[in-house]
Amino acid sequence: MSTLRELKTRIGSVSSSEKITGAMKMISSAKVHKFENALKQLLPYRNQIKSIMGHLLDADGNYSSPLIEERGEVHAVSIVVFGSDDGLCGAYNINIFKQVLILINQLRDKYGNSLRITLFPVGKRMAKACAKIAHDNISIEVPESVNSKMLPAVVNQFTLSLQQAYIDARFDEVHVVYMNFISLSRQRVAHEKLFPVQASELTGNEARANANKPYIFEPDANRIFNEILPMFVLSTMQELTIQNQASEQAARIMAMQSANDNAKKLLDSLQLEYNKLRQQSITTELLDILGGQVEQ
Repeated sequence: MSTLRELKTRIGSVSSSEKITGAMKMISSAKVHKFENALKQLLPYRNQIKSIMGHLLDADGNYSSPLIEERGEVHAVSIVVFGSDDGLCGAYNINIFKQVLILINQLRDKYGNSLRITLFPVGKRMAKACAKIAHDNISIEVPESVNSKMLPAVVNQFTLSLQQAYIDARFDEVHVVYMNFISLSRQRVAHEKLFPVQASELTGNEARANANKPYIFEPDANRIFNEILPMFVLSTMQELTIQNQASEQAARIMAMQSANDNAKKLLDSLQLEYNKLRQQSITTELLDILGGQVEQ
């Protein structure tokens, strides 16, 4: 049976843990709001780019770009896998990694088992998980400065390196697996094909509404298209990165809330046991005192 001193120590330890998880939850909540604001600021820029692309495509011009060209045969594919550098975020990394395994199987079914796959894990936790499946046809590359906390400038640099690798035919397709941030209590694992850029992703609703309006493009429409397309890709990667960062913090909030609730339950249980043991100790002492008085 536990002594009063042992129970008191355990109660103090659990109480401290409860305070720590509560503080971590508050920090993650502040970070989620920060990333939500970043998404709101990025949205008008993204919509404007899609609107311009939509106007260009609706003009029925002839457009050519290495970023939209489908490869006749696919021999090598890269997958950017977003994850976290830190733990304490529940099943966040596990769920993303499961989607990576599903995507790998889908790509092999489509292009054959000889397909060469290069994984670009973002975050130490994801890099550790991806290393477990590395073999002859699956390689791992961890670019310098690329992590789950990377700044927008690093995101752009990383995206441009992937773009150049696709243009140089090092990869025939580039995919991204990330966690889509829907709300504070809801995140969903998602998959996007970054290269080749899909035409369906380029058109905006505003452009479709004004499809019949004539436009004069200066310089020619194809040059504008090739200037805007890389900007669209960069904005896409920025959005996916922010969504992933917001999802990580949202998952950490849920994990800290669960840990906090468990700590409260354990604290109540220990406090009850402590009170019972203390009451038992007081009763025993009283009986000893009464017994001594009777003997006298």
